[in-house]
Amino acid sequence: MKILAMERESPNATPGQFSPHLRAEAARVWELHQSGVLREIYFSQGRREAVLILECVDGAQAHQVLNTLPLVKAGLITFDVIPLVPYPGFARLFAQEA
Repeated sequence: MKILAMERESPNATPGQFSPHLRAEAARVWELHQSGVLREIYFSQGRREAVLILECVDGAQAHQVLNTLPLVKAGLITFDVIPLVPYPGFARLFAQEA
C-alpha cells in the first residue's frame, strides 16, 4: 500500500538541535530508499519539511518505519501518515448506462 507521510517539526525544536542528527538521518533515509520501502522523498516548498511516499503493508507499519529515523527518535519531528488507495473515478467513464 502506498503511504503519504508528511513531516511536522516539533514546536519546541530549535535549528541547532537538528545538526547533530542530519548525517545519520540521511544515512537512514538512504537505507530505506535502497530497501524499496521509501519510494519518493521531497521537501515542501518554503517550509523545508519532508514529504515521503512509502510502500508498506499499512499505516501501522509506516509508523514503525518512520520511528527508525534519527530525527523522530530525538523527538524533533513527527509524521502525519495517510494511507492511499487508487482513485476509482475513471470507472464512471466506462460504466454502462441503464
